[in-house]
Amino acid sequence: MNDDIDRELPMAVADALRDREETLAVAESCTGGLIGAAITAVPGASDYFDSGLTTYAYDAKRRHLGVSREALDEYGAVSEPVAYEMARGVRDVADVTWGIATTGVAGPTGGTEEDPVGTVYIGVSYAGPWGSESSFSAVNRYVFDGDRATVRAKTVNRALEDLLEAIDAQ
Repeated sequence: MNDDIDRELPMAVADALRDREETLAVAESCTGGLIGAAITAVPGASDYFDSGLTTYAYDAKRRHLGVSREALDEYGAVSEPVAYEMARGVRDVADVTWGIATTGVAGPTGGTEEDPVGTVYIGVSYAGPWGSESSFSAVNRYVFDGDRATVRAKTVNRALEDLLEAIDAQ
């Protein structure tokens, strides 16, 4: 599984965060800690990486990230609103510059007509300086082909790409 993750992406994230003196925390559901593992595979990750939370269950999302019961009840864990709240939650709970969140259906079961196996929501959240009104959160929906390991690897890579795109846009 880890061999499927692009090693250039964690290095690019490291360089971007170090250059800007910014920090990162991750909240992972379907990736189960793989983003944190990819990030910490880079020597010196403690310069910018604060923490990773694997919040697989509904209660863990509520307890550790402040995801609302209403979002979970109305939309389910695999949804844009939940990914949004996860990304904001990890950013704010860890008190970091950037938060990434993943939630999805890695398979082989669990998919629905609306969200088939391979559906993933990736949230990225930025904490701008106080008073700058530049803070934001955004979520993208993806549908990846492949088995469970492939979906998870593609999710890790896409999450890091989404983060880099957001950093570059700042």
